[in-house]
Order: sequence, then C-alpha cells, then structure tokens
Amino acid sequence: MAASIPKISWEQVSPAPVVLVFGKESFLADRALQRLRALLLLEDPELEVHDVDAGQYSDGALELIASPSLFDEPRLVRVANGVKATDAFIADVLRYLAQPVDGTTLVIRHDGSTVRGKKMLDAIRQTPGAIEVVCQPLKRGDMVPFARTELRLLEREATPGAIAALVDAFASDVSELANAIRQVALDTEGEVTEQVVRTYYAGRVETTAFAVVDAVVAGDVARALVTLRQAIATGADPVPIVAAFAMRYRQLAKVSGAGGSDSQAARQLGMQDWQVGNARRDLRSFTDASLCDAIEAIATADAAVKGAERSPGHSVERLVRQLAARTA
Repeated sequence: MAASIPKISWEQVSPAPVVLVFGKESFLADRALQRLRALLLLEDPELEVHDVDAGQYSDGALELIASPSLFDEPRLVRVANGVKATDAFIADVLRYLAQPVDGTTLVIRHDGSTVRGKKMLDAIRQTPGAIEVVCQPLKRGDMVPFARTELRLLEREATPGAIAALVDAFASDVSELANAIRQVALDTEGEVTEQVVRTYYAGRVETTAFAVVDAVVAGDVARALVTLRQAIATGADPVPIVAAFAMRYRQLAKVSGAGGSDSQAARQLGMQDWQVGNARRDLRSFTDASLCDAIEAIATADAAVKGAERSPGHSVERLVRQLAARTA
C-alpha cells in the first residue's frame, strides 16, 4: 500500500495532480482554493477553471472536463460538496485516480461532516503525488498564531498587545478575525499597536483581556476576578490575557521614567499625549518597587500559561491577586 499523502495547512498549498481540501472550516478551505488558483495562474495565464457539484454529478462528466483540450491548456477542476457526492462521482473519481490527467489539477472539497465518500477519500489519501489541505476549525489557542501569520502575509508588524486585542475581540469567527486584521493593516501605517486596534474597532474591542487589566489597574479586584472567571469559564485563552497585562505594565514602566510634560514625554516615547496622561494617572497607585514586582509577576505568569504550570486559568487568577496586592 502506498504511503499516506502529506497533510498541510492552507498557506502551504501548492499545485498537485489531486488536492483534497478536508475539514469543516470553510474560510480556510476558501483560502486554500484561492491560493491554488492564483499559483496555477502564475504558471500559466491560460488556465481553464471548471466547477463541479459532486452532489449533482452525472456519470462520465469528470472524464470530459479533465481531458486535454485542443490547445492543451492546463485545467483546474474544483469540486464542491464532496460530502454529498453521488455514486457516479465516487466511481468516476476512483477511476480517475488510477491515471490522473497530465496538466489537470483536481481539487475535491469535503467537510468531513459525514462518512459519505469514505472509499474515495481513502483512495485519494493513498494516491502518489496528491496532497491533503487540513481545514479544521481553529481552537482558541490557535488564533494567536493565525493572527501572526495573517499579519506576516500582509507584511505588517504588530505588538503582542495588538494581536491579543484582535484575538480577544474576533476569535469567535476566524473569517471575522482575518477581515479585521486585513482592514486595520490596510487602513493604518507603522506598527499595529493595541491602542490602534482599540481605537479602530471602538465598540467592538471591549475585550475581556483588557477589561480585566483595566479593573486591576483601577484597583477594582472584585470586578477583575468576576470578569476573568467568566472569561475562563467560556473558553477564553489565558495567553492573550497575560499579554494584555504585559503590554499595559510595560507602558507604565516606560512612562514612569520619562520627564517633562505629557506632550514632551509622548514624543520621547512614541506615544500619544493622552496615553501618557492616563499612564501617569495610573502610576499614582504604584511605587517603583511595586511596579517592578508586578512586571516580574507577569513574566512568571507568562511562562505558566505557556506550559510551565498545569492550570493556566489558576495562574492568571493568581496574577490578578498578586498585582492587586502590590498597588501602593
């Protein structure tokens, strides 16, 4: 039996004789199809594209579509609805896999919600030269790496706080998250910061992470703990929450060492006047020693939520209590 074919993510997709796009996340599947078409067009602008609905397929259609044309243009055959494939389609694909047509790329989309077409899927996964693009729904912990990748593809730099804000606001829908990242990347210049995100998406980015941080800095520990526990109970990722703490306290540390007026300090630190003013107001609750202790506690919590301890949720709650105890 042939070895199983490679399983890759959407951004790794490249032309192959047969491509299986498998999984329930339609946004990632669409991304894979768009990337594959773009790559094939780069190879040959005369690419012919044909769309097939596997659920409405009639016998023999695949052979006609995939066969070389008079001028031998390359072909991309995109098959949707593989989860409802007709018996005729399954039979024709099994025949096709025995001898794929040169110059034709056959892409089959199957969301895996049923076992319909299992024999066909098994055959594709044993076909030499084929690839499988995995498009499963992203878990909460996958959203931060996804956001980083999106920004990298757009050639934009972003702070950890900005990424945390975006993920915290849009992680319920990967397509919304991607669109939000693209929009803020296209409409702003320079490094994308947490403040840029919060300003740009005012009203939407009333996020859990920053709500917890705001409550702690304001000295409202009870509200911080309630907000945090509700977030953890509904599946919030502790990593962006700790990142939000790190961003805020680094900002406090920068402002604490700056002299001059708010506007002078803002120019020196690359911040807005009002940001400096707010930070100086918050710093009234800290001594130099308590601020240093807080930053050390955040560094410890960052390691804890990234695997150093078994319970990230408990690590974040401990951080909230520690920071509350260290205000002046």
